[in-house]
Amino acid sequence: QVQLVESGGGLVQAGGSLRLSCAASGRTLINNVMGWFRQAPGKEREFVGAIRWSDISTYYADSVKGRFTISRDNAKNTVYLQMNSLKLEDTAVYYCAADKNSYYSGKDYRRASEYDYWGQGTQVTVSS
Repeated sequence: QVQLVESGGGLVQAGGSLRLSCAASGRTLINNVMGWFRQAPGKEREFVGAIRWSDISTYYADSVKGRFTISRDNAKNTVYLQMNSLKLEDTAVYYCAADKNSYYSGKDYRRASEYDYWGQGTQVTVSS
């Protein structure tokens, strides 16, 4: 079992930055994939990005590529989402998620259904 706790959300002006954290506990992550998703009011949950724990390979949605960066701190068992050049449309609840199994190339980690553990979410609001 893995528990995920997000933090770092808040209110920021367009063009600003925020860094979200996702602390994992209950199990050491070795070759798992952790993802970030977001959900805006009235919209479906959408993929933001993911990181493969073992080799820190990262993947991003086109909408955030070049603006958002995912990293991880192995010692703290924590994943970060650095968000720069924030836009109004980035406003959403942001969730981190973890796959309980090791990385498998046959999975599509852009799909929420590939993840087994979810955090409670943290609100990010971008104002004009």
